[in-house]
This record gives sequence, C-alpha cells and structure tokens, in this order.
Amino acid sequence: MEIKIQARTRCEQTFNHAQGCGLTPLLAHIIANRVQGQGLAFNRIVDPRLADLTAPKQLQDAQRAAQRIVQAINNSEVIGVLTDYDVDGITSHAIISRAFTDYFQVQASQLQHLIGHRMEDGYGVSDGLTNKILSKERLPELIITADCGSSDQVRIARLAAAGIDVIVTDHHAIPAEGIPQAAYAVINPTRDDCEYPDRVIAGCMVAWLLMCQVRLELLCDESVANTQLVIPKLSGLLDYVALGTVADAVSLFNATNRAVVNTGLHVMNRLERPCWRAMKQLLNRQHAFGSEDLGFQLGPRINARSRMADPYAALRFLLAETDSEAMDQLLLLNADNEDRKLTERQMLEEAICQAEGCLQQKLLSMTVYAESFHAGVQGIVASRLVDRYGHPCVVFSPTNDPEKLSGSARTIADVHIRDALQYVADHTEGVILAFGGHKGAAGLKIARNRLEEFQVCFDQAIRRQLDVEELYPVRLSDGPLSLAKLDLAAFDQLERLQPFGREFEGPQFEGYFNVHSVRLIGKEKIHLSLEFEQDGLYRQAVWFHALSTEGEAVPICAGDHVHCLYRLAANEFRGERRLQLMVEVCLKQG
Repeated sequence: MEIKIQARTRCEQTFNHAQGCGLTPLLAHIIANRVQGQGLAFNRIVDPRLADLTAPKQLQDAQRAAQRIVQAINNSEVIGVLTDYDVDGITSHAIISRAFTDYFQVQASQLQHLIGHRMEDGYGVSDGLTNKILSKERLPELIITADCGSSDQVRIARLAAAGIDVIVTDHHAIPAEGIPQAAYAVINPTRDDCEYPDRVIAGCMVAWLLMCQVRLELLCDESVANTQLVIPKLSGLLDYVALGTVADAVSLFNATNRAVVNTGLHVMNRLERPCWRAMKQLLNRQHAFGSEDLGFQLGPRINARSRMADPYAALRFLLAETDSEAMDQLLLLNADNEDRKLTERQMLEEAICQAEGCLQQKLLSMTVYAESFHAGVQGIVASRLVDRYGHPCVVFSPTNDPEKLSGSARTIADVHIRDALQYVADHTEGVILAFGGHKGAAGLKIARNRLEEFQVCFDQAIRRQLDVEELYPVRLSDGPLSLAKLDLAAFDQLERLQPFGREFEGPQFEGYFNVHSVRLIGKEKIHLSLEFEQDGLYRQAVWFHALSTEGEAVPICAGDHVHCLYRLAANEFRGERRLQLMVEVCLKQG
C-alpha cells in the first residue's frame, strides 16, 4: 500500500503574526503549519516556561494525598512505590524515589519498590503484583501508584482491606464505573471533577506534581518547620519527566508538556546523573540530548528491559549513584534492546502477512494474532502496522492463562482507540476481559475463543468514528525545500522549535530527486545510505528500515527519480558536522 504525502495547511494569520514577532520565514512557516491562529498558545509554544504551570493543588485529591504522605514521612511509615513497567512508569518511579530520598530526607529503607513483571503479573495494580505485596513479611502502610491504578478498584480494595492506604496517581482514562472508591486518593487530570486545565500530561508529570504538592505541605508542617529543613524546588527532577513525557507520546502541542520537556532537557544535558553520562558514552554522542534522543534512543532502551525481562534494571539505571553502576545497567538494557529488535522483526513479518488479509477483507481495522507473538513487543508491532497501512490496529499474543489473549492497540489521528474498545466492551459481553488506555494507545485482555467476535465488533467501532470506506497511510509534509536552501543554518534554525513530538511533530519536507547512489548499511542490512541530486546539487541521505527484512529487494536504485519525504539532521563525525537528510518516505516515480 503506497503512502500518500500530504501537505499541511498553513494558517496565514499565524504565519504573519510569527514573522511580526521576529521569526524567520522558515520558522514562521513551520509554526503556521501547526498553530491555527491561537495567539497566546503561539507564544507558549515558541517560548514554553515553567512559570506558566498550573499549581498542583488544582489536581483533585492532590492536597489530601500530599497530607497523607507527610503523615507517612513524619511517622516513618513504610511506603510502597507502585508503577507501570514502561518508560512513563519507570521515570515516575524514579521521580517519587528521588523526591523522598534526595529532597524529603526519607531513608531508602522506608521505600518498597513495586513494579509488576509484564509477562508474570501484567499491567498496573494486577492480581499477581497484589499477591506479591500481600505476601511480604512487612506490609507497607501506604502505597503510591504512578501511571496506573485508575481501573484497579478490585485489587486496591484488597490492599485497603489489609490496612494499606493507596494513593493513585495516573493519567489514563477513568473507566465507565468511575474512580476506584477503595483508594485513599485518586489524582488523575482526566477526572470529571478535576480542575487542572491540562488533561494530556504524562503519568510521570502527575507524579511530579504530587511530589511538588508534598514539598509545599512539608514546608507548612510544624514538625518540619521546627527543624529548619531546606527543601529545594523539584525542577531538578524534570529530566526524568522529560524522558517519560516524550517516550509516552503525549501531546507536545500542549504548553505544559513543552515547558517540562524543554527544562528537563536542560537538566539532563548538565550530565549530573551517572545515567545520562553513561548513555552519552554508549551513543558516542558529541552534541546535547534532544527530544528525538528521548523518543528514539533513551526510551526504547528503558522500555526494552520490561519487554524482554524484569524492569528493575531500568530503574537501577536511572537511580545509579556511580558511573560504573549506570554503565553496567545500561549494557543490560542495550542487550535487551537488541533482543527486542530481533523479536520485533520476526513478529512484524508475520503481522504484515495477516494485515494484508485484513486489507483484502476491506476492513478499516487490523487485528492480528499468532501463537509465536511476544507480549512485550506487540505494542511496537501495532505501531509499525499503523505507520505502514494507516489503519487502527490491535496485536494479540498468548498469556500464561491459556484462555486469555493480551493485546496492544494503536491508532490513527482521527480514531480514539480507547473509545473504540469501550464500544466493543459495551456491545459484546465477555469478549473484553480488561482494558485501559487513552486516545492514542491502549492495552487489553480478551477471551481467546472470542477473537473473531472481537475483530468484527472492533471494525464496527472504528467505522462509527470514521466517515470513509477506505484508509491509507498518510504522511504530512511542510512542503518543498530546495537543496540550495538545505544547510546547517536551516537545521539550526529549526532546532529552536524543540521539543518535537506528538501533535507538534518535527519538520518534514518533500522533494523530487535523482538517485545518484544507493548502498545497504547497518548490521541487519535493512537500511540505505543514499546520495540525492537536484539541479546539480548533491546531498547525503539515510533511509532507516527501507527494507522490512534482510534479503528483501532494494526498493530504489541509482538512476531512479524519486519523491521523498525527509527531515533534517546534523551528522557529526571526527569533529566535522555535516547536514544529512533522514528519509521517511521514498516513492519511485515513473
């Protein structure tokens, strides 16, 4: 299925306003392709500031939760930190742990680290993880969740019955039955009764805001005030927030997210933590970390650990106290990431075969499953299928329970995937056993013997949200930019608009080029090094994942004329910095 390159629509009001504010025509053009006449929003996009953040007390239950945490600190209670195993969850765990030990002077021995195993326990406050907690010799008096818990009333009730107060911090959609009533407090910006204006922040940001509120409560607490304890502001933890925010693919059009990612990158690039120094050494990185590094280098390595093994090495990496400890843990993460890539390639090959069958059936959705599939990689494969075909997709894999399948759902811009799953749950009793998520991504479990029924109803759910009979993959372009205008100065200009991510994507341009040379590169020989020619000018380019599998026919050859979608990058080698085109789509012409 051929990808269609579609030009973004430029808002002339924003374009003129941006130029009037002193931005170059190139930057004004990029912003006007993303910001539609929103004056104040425009300023906060270009110049995001922490000073514009809303006070954490606006989060429903934040003050109640913070006061309970202060009580736990004062009484030296054992506090459990329970988080999801992905990047958002692991960074949330690091934020809460560091806040307690580095800022609130809590002894590390007072904390219990509670992270479920993806394969053994499943997501969130699962039955498996709850059983492990309740079997501990010393039960925690308080548990704080992060990036999970909103859909876990049954397990939270079990913990509460054992005398454990549970504070839920989360950002996933509240289920139809409402918040978990057994929880001591539920901090979630998607609550209907929550006044916090930014509902699309990541779980790590919710955790950070709660810790900020705890700091304020501690400063007002008499027992702390009498000690004259100085508690610095928690902006030093925003490096973790930046990583979790970008890796969890929440909106970077949102001014709050832009501010914390922007500040967090500054914190990260001070290289004060051993983990960032180790990552820079491993990547042989000469320049500062940017938002792309968070999404494509750091995030996947941390995610890989929980996909392929237990997630604690990822946490130990983020919390490492020495360079050697950080590097030891990072090497484990890196090895898991290589295993993940191999598993992903094998799964994707089978998934593509099944996806082609969905196309032949004229479905608007894709549901794929194989006994050989790995639950830790199903979300990545679902994303790959969405990119390749432009259809909402669910990838299922087996679980330890032979009667259940685990699934990961990913979607396109016009489809709310959690709403689609809610439709299936409402119209097919007993098909979906559990689900949760948000607009762009979701996880679920279904009855194995109801897979076909799920596929039919899921496609109906997608059709209810779309007024089309056919879907195809679309890539948005910022228009043409001649090779004569492509230089490092243009790249450096565009970098001023960082951070880039979901809903504020990095600039991508299109152009028609003659292919001067083609060479297979990379360990797996699925990437291409290219040289393009246009009007007598030449530029180097790289096309990652040009081939689906090693040995596949190379899609273009020297002498071909192509229509490309690409982004700009700076390649540094042996002290020399050169512009490079990173090809996203390459369509052979004629």
